[in-house]
Order: sequence, then structure tokens, then C-alpha cells
Amino acid sequence: MRKMTSFIILVDLALAALALVLGNVMRFDGVCTVETIAGSVGMRLMVFMLLAVFSSYFCEMYRWDETNDKFDLAARTAVAIMLAFFMLSASYYLLPMAMIGRGVLSSSLLIFGALQFIAHLGFMSLMRLPAFAIRILILGAGPLAESVEKFLSENKGPYVLAGFIRPENGLCTVSEDKIIGGDDELGPLIKREGVSRLVVAVTERRGVLPVQNLLRCKLNGVDIIDAASFCEDTTRKLLVENIKPSWFIYSDGFRITPFLHFIKRILDIVLSIFGMVLLLPVWPIVAFLVRYDSPGPIFFRQIRVGEREVPFTIYKFRTMRQDAEKETGAVWATENDVRITKVGKFLRKTRLDEFPQLYNVLKGEMSLVGPRPERPEFVEQLNEKIPYYPTRHFMKPGVTGWAQICYPYGASDEDALEKLRYDLYYIKNYTVLFDFLIILETIKVVLFGRGGR
Repeated sequence: MRKMTSFIILVDLALAALALVLGNVMRFDGVCTVETIAGSVGMRLMVFMLLAVFSSYFCEMYRWDETNDKFDLAARTAVAIMLAFFMLSASYYLLPMAMIGRGVLSSSLLIFGALQFIAHLGFMSLMRLPAFAIRILILGAGPLAESVEKFLSENKGPYVLAGFIRPENGLCTVSEDKIIGGDDELGPLIKREGVSRLVVAVTERRGVLPVQNLLRCKLNGVDIIDAASFCEDTTRKLLVENIKPSWFIYSDGFRITPFLHFIKRILDIVLSIFGMVLLLPVWPIVAFLVRYDSPGPIFFRQIRVGEREVPFTIYKFRTMRQDAEKETGAVWATENDVRITKVGKFLRKTRLDEFPQLYNVLKGEMSLVGPRPERPEFVEQLNEKIPYYPTRHFMKPGVTGWAQICYPYGASDEDALEKLRYDLYYIKNYTVLFDFLIILETIKVVLFGRGGR
């Protein structure tokens, strides 16, 4: 899915360039030069392309699983074009050399919107055609194979399940009608079903895997992948229940060098200072609302578990009554929690209560992006119940993170397991670019008020 998204982004960049050319041609009746269109050193063209596509990303034009029909696509396109217009107009104050005349800018954006809508609509139509679907065959018929099937059904994508192959000595828990054959006929079944990817979902492989048949399939061009890697590629989270320690050791990732640590820390310092200065006018207003709404302190302090399981004090704007846990002790926050104040509901929905954590970032106790810091009481329980849960503490906790933007607020052990899948995916695939993408997604979450409790 990531390759398809990258491809359509490249297509949009090309369409944006074409739209700017057509806008200039229409405005000047074809009398224009390359410099007129692209500007000095191509700055005009580059800024137009980048901001046009960035506005599309911000309006979730590349979330194919959430774009349901042409009307929804049209609405997203229209909002993206309007956002691009305001962003480009504002950028010309900083980069006068990239300025485009209002007439050309409006015409180019309208052309880009029309071309983008047609391209995305065509791409969506192609994605629905069976001929373009990736047919998946699962080698295995036990609980792990069922987990892969569940992931396929929960995550919309260009995948079609062709069926299950039952190994000769393997456990069988899937429905018999979904099993299309045994491992001795693996090659003919792949050819008959038009399978392009084989997912190996066998928990115990010794004496079970048909090694010679798998080798033949591999040499014949079939993509063979294990269940853990397939679920990672498909869902962008890790199937932690079925991962062995050796998988962590030999897999790519889970290696953050001292240089990456240094770069991450520098970015944390710069962005936390920038954020604190930017939000400085908002802080007195929030402080007044918190104090006005309910008696008690403005800031909320609580012990959380940090990197290497070292405890630290986290700071937030108070959103609950002062005596919220006097009788119950530490409990998960739930939807419509009666302990949350009226102002607290607004602060949690908009994530304004999290902003004092920038001070924790500046101190080095947290990072802008990382796993959510949990309370010691919960960590102690989850370490015993969930496999590999302590692994998330090898990285600094974050104000935001991959789990926070992909999954709603957790309030149970099951939610903690689901969020761990995302946290470990982030740690495994960490890059500075990944951090920036998470920050951009967080801005959208804040603006649209998704997932808060």
C-alpha cells in the first residue's frame, strides 16, 4: 500500500507541474517562456508542486482505505485546493521569487484539482477491479493463519484471500471450506489460483514446512513472506503475539544509532522551544479556564515510566477533578469519564492538555515522538501480561507517537496490546522522516479532534 501511495503522490506532483504550465498558457494565450512558468532556478514551479501536494496530503487524499466514493473524493479535492491557495498566497511573503499572479494561480489550482480528481477516481476504480488485486495464499491452517485472515479482513487494501494450504503435519483450526489443498500440491495451486504472494503462517516450522516446494515457488517468481512481516507491511504494526525473540534479533530495524539519537535530541530541543513560544499566548487562557471550571491546581503532575523504565514526573493541564482517584486508585480513563471536568473534555479533545509536556521534552525526559508514557501501576501489570511490553521503554516516551495517531485512547489491557503493536513498529522503522510524518498527522488529529478522551 505504501508503494501505491508513493506512486500516486509522484503522479500528483507531475499533474501539479502540468497544471501550472496549462495555467500560464491559458492566461497568456500561449505566449510564455520556461522562466515565466518555473521562475528563477525553478523556485516557482517547485513551491507550487510541493504545496499543492502537501495540501492534498493534509486533506487525506492519500488515505485510500477511508476514501469511500466520488462525492467524498470531490469534497476532499475542493478543500485541498482552497487550502493550497491560502498556503501558496502566504508563502509568497516569505519567498517573493516564487510568486505566481493571482489569475495564473487560481487557474492552475483549478486545473490541478480537476486533473487530480480524475486521476484519483481512476485509480480508485482500478483498485476495485479483481484483475488488479493481489491474490494471497496462506500456508498454514492454525491460529496464526486465522490471525492473518483477520488482519486482511480488518484492513482494506488491494488483497484477495485465495484460501489456505494445510501442511501435512500442521494444526488445523480454520474452516474446512477455506482450505483449497495440501502442501504437496503447492505449485499447481498457486498457478491455478493466480497467486502472487504466499504467506507462511506456521507457528512450528520444524518438520512441517515443505521446503523444496517453497524453494521451487520462490524460483518461479512467487513472493514468499512470513506472517509477521506480511502483517507489518499490510497494517504498519507488529503481530507481537506470534513473534519469537530471534525475529527481533535477525530482522531489519530495531537499531537506532548514536547519530540518530543525537539528531532526534536536537530536533526535540528546537521544536519544543518553538512550540512553547508559539503557544505562549494560549497558556494563560487555558490556565484561567482550568482554574475557573473547578477548584484545584492548574497543572497536573503524575509519575510516569520513561526510557529504560526510569520514572519521571509528567506535566499536563489538569482535566479531572482534584480528588478523581481518591477512592478508586489508579484506573484507566474511559469514554464519558465522570471524573473529567467540562473544560477538561475540551482540552482532551483538542490535545491542549498535553502541551506542558514540551517542558518534559526540553528537560530530556520525553521526546516529541515516541511511545506514550504509562503509569508505573499499569506498566507493572502489562509487563506480566503482554509479551515484549518492556521493549517499548528502550526509547524515550513521546508527546505524540505512531500508536497515538493510529489508535484511539487506550483503556484496557487489550488496547495496550494493540498500541504496543504500533509502538514496536515505530521503534523498528524509526527515521527522522517518520517523526516528521507523525508530527504532521498529529496536527490533523488536533485540528479534527479525533481520538481524545
